[in-house]
Amino acid sequence: MEAIIRGSLVTAVAPIAWGTNYYVTREFLPAGQPLYGAALRALPAGLLLLAVCRKTPRASWWWKSPLLGFLNMSAFFALVYVAAQRLPTSAASTVMAIAPLAMMLFAWALISERPGSRQLTGAGLGVAGVSLMLLTGAAPMDAVGVLASVAAMAVSSFGYVLAKRWSAEVDVLASTAWQLLGGGLLLLPFAVAVEGSPPALDASELLGFAYVTVVATAVAFAAWFAGLRRLPAATVGLLGLLNPVTGVLLGTAIAGETLNLRQICGLLLTLTGILLGRRGGFLTARDGRNSAGSN
Repeated sequence: MEAIIRGSLVTAVAPIAWGTNYYVTREFLPAGQPLYGAALRALPAGLLLLAVCRKTPRASWWWKSPLLGFLNMSAFFALVYVAAQRLPTSAASTVMAIAPLAMMLFAWALISERPGSRQLTGAGLGVAGVSLMLLTGAAPMDAVGVLASVAAMAVSSFGYVLAKRWSAEVDVLASTAWQLLGGGLLLLPFAVAVEGSPPALDASELLGFAYVTVVATAVAFAAWFAGLRRLPAATVGLLGLLNPVTGVLLGTAIAGETLNLRQICGLLLTLTGILLGRRGGFLTARDGRNSAGSN
């Protein structure tokens, strides 16, 4: 139990950091260049982690790294950048709340982790809670921003479960570094072709990218993949609901976004779902067969 609690606390660093990323991106980073924004987030973070672990890919990781990098970094970062620029902080982060359900389904299909009833109930409560926060906000919803958030949730949920499937093969810092570098390198030619010259950054934008690179990317993804290695994907997905909670609270406290009574109820419902789901178990396919045979 102590190991589970410790693993949950480490994993929670990631969604909390990602929740702050929406505000930083919206307020401090240049708009209109999501591909460069994503590449400038991924490449320095990957180089930082590579300097720490000092390991290069081997064998199948020469193709696994670019694949995971595309799903978890390239496509995800670019889509999140678009969402953060077009939606309020609270809305951009709460769209991601259906990720736990997506991760549960992908984990069931790819690694035979069948979620328990408490995890399913917790995910349902979390979705209901963030729906209250999303659908009752004062700001209008931008359709492109919402679609970008949904797409980011889908590709990253699949990528996270795939990373968990292969997690035992290599060190977590090394695999995270390779994914970031692979994703960043995939983004660069598209950024040059679509967006032309890289953005000229002023002091505040440089500080913004420094925070996003170190805290919201290098530290956050290392914590997230460490959690995926030690905890069921469904549990990690539920901890990801701290992302919208952080985004809503930060948007209210700093960005001046409104938080009404229904949204407060949504926050409480989301936190209840996280706590309930974290205590729930999961069943592998083998567990399910053994259970059926014993009846």
